[in-house]
Amino acid sequence: MPSCDCAGEYRAPKARDRLNDYFWFCLDHVREYNKAWDFYAGMSEGEIERHLRYDTSWQRPTWPMGNWRVRENALRDEALRGYRFGDAGQRARAEEEAARRPPRTEEDAALETLDLQAPVDFVRIKARYRELVKLHHPDANGGDKQAEERLKLINQAYNALKAAYGP
Repeated sequence: MPSCDCAGEYRAPKARDRLNDYFWFCLDHVREYNKAWDFYAGMSEGEIERHLRYDTSWQRPTWPMGNWRVRENALRDEALRGYRFGDAGQRARAEEEAARRPPRTEEDAALETLDLQAPVDFVRIKARYRELVKLHHPDANGGDKQAEERLKLINQAYNALKAAYGP
């Protein structure tokens, strides 16, 4: 400060866009300056909100976590289900063709193994898994090898869906 005789040992930023350019003040004057300084001065509420959100990720780009691919596939399936064909025959042919096509992803194959259709939540997956385990467990089928193999496929499908949809 022009009228201060104390040494300027404490730095304070000059402006929001020049945070590495400083004024140097004594302790009393830096406190006074900091009380009056507003980083967000001149910004709209939207700009402030955007800046705060950007700061929460340390100014790094972010992507959705978790099962975003599953949600995207479920939305796509829902949109396709809502599409109406001109006549019933054309719709039936399209459904037959879709049934003949191989599953698109590992999740789709796992849903098919558990006889489920997207969109589905993890609670429904878990309930269906329990039903199938009780039905195909070798102990419930007198040690039948086919039931054991089917149970292995069910377990693999459940683990894949647990990774995609699980808590």
